[in-house]
Amino acid sequence: MKKTGFTTTALNVPFAKADPHHALQMPLYETVAFEFDSAEQIEANFKGEYIAHVYSRTSSPTVEYFELKMKALTNSSGVVAVSSGMAAISNTILALTKSGDNIVSGKRLFGHTYALFDQTLAEFGIEARFSDLRDKNEIESLIDSNTRAIYFETVTNPQLEITDIEMLAEIAKKYNILLIADSTITPPNVFQARNFGINIEVISSTKYISGGATSFGGVIVDHGTYNWQLNPNLSKYTEKFKQNAFIAKIRKNIYRNTGGSMAPQTARFQIQGLDILEIRVERCYKNCLALGKFLNANSKVQGVVYPGLKTDANYQAALHYFNGIPGTIMSFELESKESCYAFMNQLKVIRRATNLNDNKTLIIHPYSTIYAEFSEEERAAAGIRDTMMRISVGIENAEDLIADIEQALN
Repeated sequence: MKKTGFTTTALNVPFAKADPHHALQMPLYETVAFEFDSAEQIEANFKGEYIAHVYSRTSSPTVEYFELKMKALTNSSGVVAVSSGMAAISNTILALTKSGDNIVSGKRLFGHTYALFDQTLAEFGIEARFSDLRDKNEIESLIDSNTRAIYFETVTNPQLEITDIEMLAEIAKKYNILLIADSTITPPNVFQARNFGINIEVISSTKYISGGATSFGGVIVDHGTYNWQLNPNLSKYTEKFKQNAFIAKIRKNIYRNTGGSMAPQTARFQIQGLDILEIRVERCYKNCLALGKFLNANSKVQGVVYPGLKTDANYQAALHYFNGIPGTIMSFELESKESCYAFMNQLKVIRRATNLNDNKTLIIHPYSTIYAEFSEEERAAAGIRDTMMRISVGIENAEDLIADIEQALN
């Protein structure tokens, strides 16, 4: 059978085991433990000789099916579902590094990712070397024998910049290090990461995949394109698990021992979210374009950034990497922080809240919220100004969103 479209594939991924009642939806296995037929069988499971679910902190049939769906839709070799997007990032970095190692990362990261790298991981002796990811020479100057990966966001949030992904892949390959992408803003229906040299994806499935802010979770995707023998921190696992070494270390060490598992209830929500992902993204994208064009034409708006607009500096990159759909968030500016607050307080339909790709359209002032704990120098380096607002566009009727923005601007 020929390869099917995204939604058709999502709807038809088979269960790992046939359901005895022939259910069309994966049942919710809301249980902690699973019984074995004998003492010998459970011993074999703990030795890795017999594969079965044993305890929901490590695996469950519902979470397993969500992982199978993600694996099919990303065309990857291995997927682990975790409790949040931040858990996906931290589990990945902890599996790949040890004290004394470093990663090279972009300066313009989502605020909490930056804090994880700059504060939390630094206390464990893992260094993040922040670079302008548009500058090849600067990136290469930061790489040494202890560098394990280059980390970047496919579209930065909220600056909405797109780096040259193929250039990053070329550098990573040259130095035999990993290329890790946070592809949260560009879900797998618009971005096939493997095609552009990305080895590992981390995704906050809270966003697009959850089906409209139903639950929070995260996904780690291994595309099976890296030789794990090149990473000394995985040598114990490469001997036994070969090309599955990274996923094995996550499951048998980091993920299991730090307790970052996804709940079966969450997996159930996100399985259903994947079924309608393509449809929701299409609606949000059309709304995003409509709002972007309206804002661009309004004299009270100082500037609009959305790479889906032909007027945007990153439009050609968005076409090349994401088929012209670089997520469904945009940023725009008014003349002052006070103007931003007055505008936000006047909105009737658009909600003042922090999240991405809710079914509802959401707005936030990043400078005073996500980046509130940053110094002025750190905000400037990240491109965060107090005149900027971020809007995550939902599935409402576009004319209602435009009317709401218009009355608030007036």
